[in-house]
Amino acid sequence: MERKSDSRGRSSGGFNRGGDRGGFRGGGSFNQGPREMHKATCDECKQECEVPFKPTQGKPVFCSNCYKKKKGY
Repeated sequence: MERKSDSRGRSSGGFNRGGDRGGFRGGGSFNQGPREMHKATCDECKQECEVPFKPTQGKPVFCSNCYKKKKGY
């Protein structure tokens, strides 16, 4: 049985053998240096802290100690 190939030499039928397999290709979204930290007040202990995201009004913010206690780490 003969298979046809496209301009890149890939088979038009059957399984994809090699090349791009799809899926996630993050391309270095991690380890891009220091994250921007934002000042916030912990909703649990009321201490000032810094978090790696911009706090949203109406959503609770926890310092690292209170977050660990809530998550059971």
